[in-house]
Amino acid sequence: MVTSTYHISSWCGAVGKMNGVIDALHIYDDNKFVPPVRNLFMPINTTRRSPILSHTYTGRPLSATHLLPLYLEHPTPRPHLIYLPNTNPATLVFSLTHANLLFLATSSTEIEPLLVLEFLHRIIDAFEDFLGAPLLAVKIENNYDVVAQLLTEMCDAGTISTTEPNALRENVEIEGWMGKLLGSINLPGKSPLSSNFSNPTAPALPAPNTPALPWRRANVRHTSNELYADVVETLSVTLAPSGRPLAAFANGSIAFTAKVSGVPDVTVSLSSPSGKHNISSIMELPVFHPCVRLNRWQERPGELSFIPPDGRFILAGYEVDLLPFTSGKSGSLSANNLKLPVNLEMKTGLGPAGSEFEVRLQVNKILGGQSSSSSSNQFGRGIGSGRVGSPHPGSPGSPLLEELTITIPLPEDVRNLSDIRPSRGDASFNPGERVLEWHVPSKELTGPTSHFGLRCTVVGSIGDESEEFDPSGFALFSNDYSYDEPYQSSSVKADKARTEDYGEQDAKTAAQNKILMPSSASVSFTVKGWLASGLKVDSIMIDTRKSRGLGEGMKPYKGVKYLTVSKGGVEIRC
Repeated sequence: MVTSTYHISSWCGAVGKMNGVIDALHIYDDNKFVPPVRNLFMPINTTRRSPILSHTYTGRPLSATHLLPLYLEHPTPRPHLIYLPNTNPATLVFSLTHANLLFLATSSTEIEPLLVLEFLHRIIDAFEDFLGAPLLAVKIENNYDVVAQLLTEMCDAGTISTTEPNALRENVEIEGWMGKLLGSINLPGKSPLSSNFSNPTAPALPAPNTPALPWRRANVRHTSNELYADVVETLSVTLAPSGRPLAAFANGSIAFTAKVSGVPDVTVSLSSPSGKHNISSIMELPVFHPCVRLNRWQERPGELSFIPPDGRFILAGYEVDLLPFTSGKSGSLSANNLKLPVNLEMKTGLGPAGSEFEVRLQVNKILGGQSSSSSSNQFGRGIGSGRVGSPHPGSPGSPLLEELTITIPLPEDVRNLSDIRPSRGDASFNPGERVLEWHVPSKELTGPTSHFGLRCTVVGSIGDESEEFDPSGFALFSNDYSYDEPYQSSSVKADKARTEDYGEQDAKTAAQNKILMPSSASVSFTVKGWLASGLKVDSIMIDTRKSRGLGEGMKPYKGVKYLTVSKGGVEIRC
């Protein structure tokens, strides 16, 4: 696991300490097949995929047509790393699938697996940045000149080099003078020849007084100067049937957008609910963009000092253990101590036959941590700030809960739900996936606390319902009727026997329906203006003494947004 001293740029520098290199990169289209080939070494009914791109970095690696069958021999789901010991030389195959495209990178030497997989991810990001999203095979085929430049810049002779988007924009020509010249021949995908040859486009050269920053373009100019910070946390909470939290984590990321001219020196100050001095114990396993000065963070935890890339980028990532925030002893922990906006309770085996279950939902309104006026003072006009005393919904002064959905997976033996009764919202059952989804609209969330309920009746397989069914109808005469008992007591004993039979039948039916009950339920929602960890951005400052190229009296527009997401991350066990 990474520690607080880990720098995310070290994955690119670590390759210098290793002898392993990337031999080749192959890209295949899942939707394109080559017609069957008839020869002595391949069956007639065999089809094989043709690569849309093969780029060799070093050595004599396996060919694309030879590599793909060896990769497909492994059963699905295939791992991202496959070792082929029988090839010459023995080969490591790293795979990644994206948008119906299969990326395979090979190496015949020992290399760090996470390094190659991260390299594949950055190739996809670069392709989408230069070619546009979604990434399609036709875009790669029609822009091979740009793709070849990207692959050459990002990996030199098998060694990973330049992967930052801003540095790639400086070095890769998209439509240069040669492209315009080729356009006069009416090649597909090229523009016509321009009549102006006096000023051909060329990569911009960095100014002499500009530091060599691989993550920032030279001579950046913006008409409107803006600095934004978006803090997003994803919940992963598991609750016991009693409501006691078994595990509770929040994985956070700080996305920063810098649209400032020149070379600004920015400092972002963070704080926690227990104070700024305790932020290092709250933010566990942090990772940072290469622009962050690690020495400053180690000396003053909570201060991120950096020269930002131009545009939007991920400034930092972290993990927060939410269990230490709970109060009381371990035996008294509950979901309320976690300060979750949603509490869930499930009861199964209800009804006379034990074929019903009930879900109870409680939504708690989150109170704002800071007012709109404070946001306005710290971040210019402020994001989401309205009139004084009435913050805009979704701002830190008035958090907004949306997209509330409860998902209940059901066992395979469940054939249908005969009765679905939600108190609010819409509930639907998907028989194919055997999943019950309950959507509660935001307009129903009124007041400080809202209570909702859902009750359902499960239906098992036909065999379970008709196990005692006799199609002939003669089972009645197989019973042994005795007339030895006195006449007066026969009706009383018959009623007693009938009651006992019904009781045994209900107990048997309840036991059969027990296996039809759900074992868990998960909640999905988003909360704008609130973080589960309580982290807060105190300030975003520009050091004018260390910055260069800023306009006189420049005051950028600053803003901060908070978002908590639970994509089925809050789960309760039954």
